Amino acid sequence: MQIVETTNEGLKRGYTLTITAGDIEARIDSEVKKAAPQVRMPGFRPGKVPVNLVRKMHGEALHSEALNTAVRESVDQLMREKKLRPALQPSVDLDKDYAEGKDAKLTVELEVLPEIETPSVEGLKLEKLNVPVADEAVDEALAKLAENQKSYKDAAKTKKAAEGDQLIIDFVGSIDGVEFEGGKAEGAALVIGSGQFIPGFEEQLKGVKTGEEKTITVTFPADYQAEHLKGKDAQFAITVQQVKTPTETKIDEDFAKSLGIDNLETLKNLLRGQLEQETANLTRTQMKRQLLDTLAGDYDFPVPPSMVEAEFAQIWQQLQQEAAREENPEEAMKEIESEKDDYRKIAERRVRLGLLLSEIGQSNGVEVTQQEMQMLLQQAAQQYRPEDRQRFFEYVQREPMAQAQLRAPLYEDKVVDFLFEKAEVTERDVTREELEAAIEAEEGEEAAKPAAKKAAPKKKAPAKKASAAKADDADTEAKPAAKKAPAKKAAAKADDADAEAKPAAKKAPAKKAPAKKAAKADDADAAAKPAAKKAPAKKAAPKK
Repeated sequence: MQIVETTNEGLKRGYTLTITAGDIEARIDSEVKKAAPQVRMPGFRPGKVPVNLVRKMHGEALHSEALNTAVRESVDQLMREKKLRPALQPSVDLDKDYAEGKDAKLTVELEVLPEIETPSVEGLKLEKLNVPVADEAVDEALAKLAENQKSYKDAAKTKKAAEGDQLIIDFVGSIDGVEFEGGKAEGAALVIGSGQFIPGFEEQLKGVKTGEEKTITVTFPADYQAEHLKGKDAQFAITVQQVKTPTETKIDEDFAKSLGIDNLETLKNLLRGQLEQETANLTRTQMKRQLLDTLAGDYDFPVPPSMVEAEFAQIWQQLQQEAAREENPEEAMKEIESEKDDYRKIAERRVRLGLLLSEIGQSNGVEVTQQEMQMLLQQAAQQYRPEDRQRFFEYVQREPMAQAQLRAPLYEDKVVDFLFEKAEVTERDVTREELEAAIEAEEGEEAAKPAAKKAAPKKKAPAKKASAAKADDADTEAKPAAKKAPAKKAAAKADDADAEAKPAAKKAPAKKAPAKKAAKADDADAAAKPAAKKAPAKKAAPKK
């Protein structure tokens, strides 16, 4: 095979590979000899079909297979000889004038990963802000839990339903006189003012009495989860089975036992542990931001434009999806469009941080074990229906890039933890408010740093977009499986009961959760993604 370098600019590389016709012919002959013993043809004994007939019958398919094999092996050889580390899958094109019997000329174009000076892990200094959980915070959490566990008693038949009362209702929904799927329920529990049902539903039930029948008209939100109901006016025929009034929940030993907890002291300890976990996550966010800002300030090297573009495309898609859910989508889109260049710089920083963390991990022996990968695989599979999980497993097993993307967030977590262990950490107790203010202050400082080594200046985020800038979105990547307090589970019981039958009338799930957004370059998962893309896809088939 002949290799001629055509491009060597920055991280871009280009080559012309020539595979001789003789090499391809030899491969075809080899394929024919392998296939001949299995070929069956009338008039010939099994395995005795002449080679020339086998070639005549299957020549086109054998030629295609031989050519593809030659291309794959040639690209592999190129990577080995030139010691190339592709950033993404190389582009491989077969000369359009190629025909059987001629030399095959390939054009291979790719971007390579930059050579990164082995990062030093010595001398890192970080400040860890701890938030001791005060007794008052535990008491407040306990009071909220009791509020969520509020019980209700039957009210007198003359009682008019008011804010905070619970109704047990039957309802049938229809549009233009025709009942629609999911619009019917019996014995549904609804607390007026809870916002559990679609806008306008609860408000129209104020003043109803036990046994009363009432028909109300509501409009489904434009972003409702059911396509056939979005923006539609619907009528609900409602029968009020019972009006109930809330009763005071006394916080005592019996209350703890009602939640499945042995005693009140144990319940308080569980709540304290939950609060400590929440503040620990904030502390990690603040430390991680310091760490990544330090790394971004200390290292500056070129990054593959294709990786930046891929990262930016993901950022942009997330922003567009969130803008589309805003009350004024057009205005939201205009605002993010005005910041497009900033987001592209953010993508560049994310790629650089990812490559840097990957280099640190590799040079220091940080690994994700096979057992950890199996756990990640099992967790990811839970997103799919049981009947689809086996296909998911098979897909990940045969796709190195899918494995890399699954592995990336955990790998980054382990690199960050490794750096935390190496750093000189000073600790300081603060209040939760002070910790949150410190995170916001660091965010503001980041906005002021030059784009040469830092993220682009952070402008005012579009509506409901600011949360994406926070690194605590990043730190949700691996919320420890620290068991949530049983109390929290218990707190959900009342909601579960209320949610028994709220089909179409139920309010659409909130869609404004910050989807690990790109507005902050030190978003934790973001830093790992580029590293995941290191795996070169070497099996590029020729384009004809």
